[in-house]
Amino acid sequence: MKRYCQTLELYDDKELIEAYVAEHAHVWEEVKAGIREVGITDMQIYIDGNRLFMIMDTTDEFDMELDYARLATLPRQAEWEAHMAKFQKAAPGATSQEKWKLMTRIFKL
Repeated sequence: MKRYCQTLELYDDKELIEAYVAEHAHVWEEVKAGIREVGITDMQIYIDGNRLFMIMDTTDEFDMELDYARLATLPRQAEWEAHMAKFQKAAPGATSQEKWKLMTRIFKL
């Protein structure tokens, strides 16, 4: 298993943040299926103010660059990304991999 931790900033707007959180209560089934299909076995997103933190566990074979690119081509993924973009503080048209910034682990117990 591989683990990736990423961060992303939302627009600092209470209503937008509440809407973003609400959207994640019912992520589209095609999006969840695509995430699993590329080798992501567990994904959790946490929020603090307008800062998101994602923990993503994958298979050992998962290749972040290749599999994120493949994920973007699967059913409804591009539509989901476009739908979420209005909440996210990122360049217009940015891919999921460009928006979510990979973090570096500095400590492990």
